[in-house]
Amino acid sequence: MLLIPAIDLKDGKCVRLRQGRMEDETVFSDDPVAVAGRWVGAGARRLHIVDLNGAFAGQPRNAAVVHSIAQAFPDLPIQVGGGIRDAETIEAYLAAGVRYVIIGTRAVTTPHFVSDMCMQFPGHVIVGLDAREGQVAVDGWSKLSSHDVVDLARHFEQDGVEAIVYTDINRDGMLSGVNVEATVRLARAIHVPVIASGGIRTLEDVRALCAVADEGIAGAITGRAIYEGTLDFAEGQALADALTGRPGKV
Repeated sequence: MLLIPAIDLKDGKCVRLRQGRMEDETVFSDDPVAVAGRWVGAGARRLHIVDLNGAFAGQPRNAAVVHSIAQAFPDLPIQVGGGIRDAETIEAYLAAGVRYVIIGTRAVTTPHFVSDMCMQFPGHVIVGLDAREGQVAVDGWSKLSSHDVVDLARHFEQDGVEAIVYTDINRDGMLSGVNVEATVRLARAIHVPVIASGGIRTLEDVRALCAVADEGIAGAITGRAIYEGTLDFAEGQALADALTGRPGKV
């Protein structure tokens, strides 16, 4: 199983939010490229970058920072989300060296957009489903939709997405532990890989996810835990490798 460091961008800085609230932030660095280098040095095999301003604005606001990270680490697979609502944005990110784009709000509000993008950019599209009590949220988690996360995931699987990033909003940034049960429920319902997000706190959370990795959980995104030190990233990835074997392509 792949452990994926998160770099959340707000106003050009690396921050973490609690439950997606823009007003409840912790700034960890004003040099996101250096932060990326820190995780690469610790053995990261992929990065997860979110443009938080872009998620609320509906268009990229930190694209220049993302481009800088991609240029600094050209061999590192990077997945980017936040404000990706049109083909031009996707094309620009891929041209800059980003490997995967994560479609969130537009996937929920305009489902055919995902199928169109999967056809236009095959192998590069991931859908991010952020849920609270099983219902998918949109617009930077500021609104709850009426859609069930499992139903939507099954739909996007048919469209040809590479993976589903599943975030439990109630756990995100709270260091309260992973919602393993909900993540497994989603993974069992579909055949494309699920990347878990939200709540990782310690090695025990990594161990818990590895125990169910063969259900279809190919990776786990970690943010606040590795910034605040409750989880040592290198140690976490080493444990995941030992328990599940060195991962290939998510």
